[in-house]
Amino acid sequence: MSTNTIEKTKKPLKKKPKLPFSNQQYLKWYEDMLVMRKIEERVGSLYIQQKFGGFCHLYIGQEALVAGTASACQKEDKHITAYRDHAHPIALGIHPKYMMAELYGKTTGMSKGKGGSMHMFSKEANLMGGHGIVGAQIPMGAGIAFAEKYKGTKNVAFCSFGDGAARQGALHETFNMAMMWKLPVIFIIENNNYAMGTSLKRSTNVEDMSEMGKSYHMPSFVVDGMSVEAVHDAILEACVRARKGDGPTLLDVRTYRYKGHSMSDPQKYRTKREVEDYKGKDPIVQVLKTITENGIASDAKLKSIQEKVKAIVEESVEFAENSPELKPDELYEDVYVQKDYPFIKE
Repeated sequence: MSTNTIEKTKKPLKKKPKLPFSNQQYLKWYEDMLVMRKIEERVGSLYIQQKFGGFCHLYIGQEALVAGTASACQKEDKHITAYRDHAHPIALGIHPKYMMAELYGKTTGMSKGKGGSMHMFSKEANLMGGHGIVGAQIPMGAGIAFAEKYKGTKNVAFCSFGDGAARQGALHETFNMAMMWKLPVIFIIENNNYAMGTSLKRSTNVEDMSEMGKSYHMPSFVVDGMSVEAVHDAILEACVRARKGDGPTLLDVRTYRYKGHSMSDPQKYRTKREVEDYKGKDPIVQVLKTITENGIASDAKLKSIQEKVKAIVEESVEFAENSPELKPDELYEDVYVQKDYPFIKE
């Protein structure tokens, strides 16, 4: 057999399927979610050391939800969420040191140290706050969307709440008005299976929570919340509808929290096996696997990202530790709107 015949019988190499997102996007998702994870792990440790008090709810395991939302939204879009809100400002570009300082109750915190863990807020990032009252952000999210429509913008309001908060009666009033007025709002159920310690199966006979939106003829979908790509795609599709004037969307985003509802939760309502099963679908591990299997980054590059994240965590803790405490007279500030605001008339 000649050399030419041998060459002709060789099978062509199979090309790897083209990834749906750019290399830069995968690396950003990996870095952002790793920052969220490592910051939250340190927050849990600091809380146990009594560096700060109050309620504290960790986002560990749910990182793909906010990372995918942030990558699909536009800068001027508005965001409102519940009290599990440490990861949201990080996803929207706020340095975690300001979130950490807020936990410590320092003047450099996102809410000047007056909000604490449950009330992260940033006008610059259009984060309209974490909210401690269960479900309160649902009608407020629709109100924010109403304001954007009234002003004639193409901005979208993202309203996040848990599967437990979906039991509030205000949700139904809000859904009705949002559909009647075709408000540009995306309702995101951060469905982590548990409302505090009560499983979804024990609180409703409608386990597919997307069905709640369909009763109002609202476009409603189930989304894999452990996949940042799936979250991004679902959010982007909903944004297109909202910006066209077609109204709201409900997303039942199936995610999972590895830690308890709060730092005081003994987690006796679920098994260790269940938690481990979900860790097998860890969103950060999935993105890292995509990066390594497709040669997006070398081991050295990944190591540099991990070292960068470690430095960010240390910087955030040091910043919070060394920031000034609030003075007693600051208790009386930020209570009322100042008279010198241009829209206040005498």
